[in-house]
Amino acid sequence: MYKSVIRPILFLFDPEKVHHFSFALIKVISKIGLLGLLKPIFTIEDQRLEREVFGVKFKNPVGLAAGFDKNAVLYNELSDFGFGFVEIGTLTPKPQDGNPKKRLFRLKADSAIINRMGFNNLGVFEAVERLKKEHKVLIGGNIGKNKITPNDDAIKDYLICFDALFDYVDYFVVNVSSPNTPGLRELQDKEPLTRLLRELEVANIKLAAEKEVKRKPILLKIAPDLTNDQLLDIIDIVADTKIDGVIATNTTIERKNLKSHGLLLEEAGGLSGKPLKHRSTEVIQFLSERSNKAFPIIGVGGIHSPEDALEKLNAGADLIQLWTGFIYEGPILVKKINRAILEENYR
Repeated sequence: MYKSVIRPILFLFDPEKVHHFSFALIKVISKIGLLGLLKPIFTIEDQRLEREVFGVKFKNPVGLAAGFDKNAVLYNELSDFGFGFVEIGTLTPKPQDGNPKKRLFRLKADSAIINRMGFNNLGVFEAVERLKKEHKVLIGGNIGKNKITPNDDAIKDYLICFDALFDYVDYFVVNVSSPNTPGLRELQDKEPLTRLLRELEVANIKLAAEKEVKRKPILLKIAPDLTNDQLLDIIDIVADTKIDGVIATNTTIERKNLKSHGLLLEEAGGLSGKPLKHRSTEVIQFLSERSNKAFPIIGVGGIHSPEDALEKLNAGADLIQLWTGFIYEGPILVKKINRAILEENYR
């Protein structure tokens, strides 16, 4: 019904407006109790789906990627669609509008999306207020820097977000790989990235000691556009800084072999969806094999079917995340993937 009726109607309208409308609708159906009644349609509760990764126990390995619930508005409601975890953000210290609209584009022929949102969010402290309510699902906190913050001062922004979110998220994701904030990807270079991750780990250990709790897992989200030499650097950086894992991958700036044509292809921003599937899997497999599975990997990029999900897991991913596939295929995709994992007895 979603792909035959609901999606065609939604796709008649501007994608960013549809996103806000969908959030409002989910809120309403949740408040009147309808979402709870629908929950069995979208979820599978089975202990065989549980995964313990970087010291955190996930009820299933299918998560929602950052960028969907940037401001921690809907994480509990989204858990009713069967997700094992929800990643909020990317959050920055100060609120920012992001890039000028229009900044979100559907490439329907490719089952893809181009976005140049630019870390639009209400700021980390606004999100913290929402995160103070009870969590029904594991939460990842994806953190970044404000656009006006120069790279030389970027560490301060990441530390502000880390400190603010420490009590409210189950793991952290350091986003230096979005193509939509000028100069951000320069922080992926070995020296600045190592310095950033070391500072975050120092803060992590200090906060954990002060609060008498365990340190929080820190993951690094990387771009699919890195070369093999750069990926080898990432392996070295993870070992050197002792962070807990990698999310592979963010959106791509490549526009190769697309079915779409015309002005859409000239739009700047990161491409997600089916065209990213192969490269994302390549990166996962490279990191897994060349590191000898030294660290966990969350696989994301182009997952539109159970087969795509199993491909990521077989390539070396420990968990997976959806974003564009969730939009194109609908919420039933989460259940389909979890069922396929059970059927494959993937453990």
